[in-house]
Amino acid sequence: MIRSKECFKCKTIKCLSEFYKHAQMLDGHLNKCKECTKLDVNKHRTENIERIREYDKRRSQLPERKRHNAMVNKAWRSEDIRRQRAHNKVRAALCNGTLTRGLCCRCGSEKSVAHHEDYDKPLDVMWLCQPCHKQRHKELKEEF
Repeated sequence: MIRSKECFKCKTIKCLSEFYKHAQMLDGHLNKCKECTKLDVNKHRTENIERIREYDKRRSQLPERKRHNAMVNKAWRSEDIRRQRAHNKVRAALCNGTLTRGLCCRCGSEKSVAHHEDYDKPLDVMWLCQPCHKQRHKELKEEF
């Protein structure tokens, strides 16, 4: 049984687990490694961002997508009620002026969102841009 193969793009021999599964290929795996595939996908997305955003927007309006998103949101809200309350308090504080949106505390981006380290302290937030916010949650997940 074949346990490794060569990526046609980077010409590196890698373990089969480094290739995405693909039913139409003879060995059941794509001929391009995961790393090369990700690079190509990111390049394509960057070069065609407007067209892809338009596609994503149309796709998000499909009934099955709306149902799925509603289900995910409902589950997210019910997981920890403190989280929803904290978000609501931040929104209200921003509206009434008791809290002002800051720059991302990591990279200085103007587009920032409130991040709670502790949902029991709803107005104690750090402002992070979306990529830094995602990274922070990744760090917290690794800590636990």
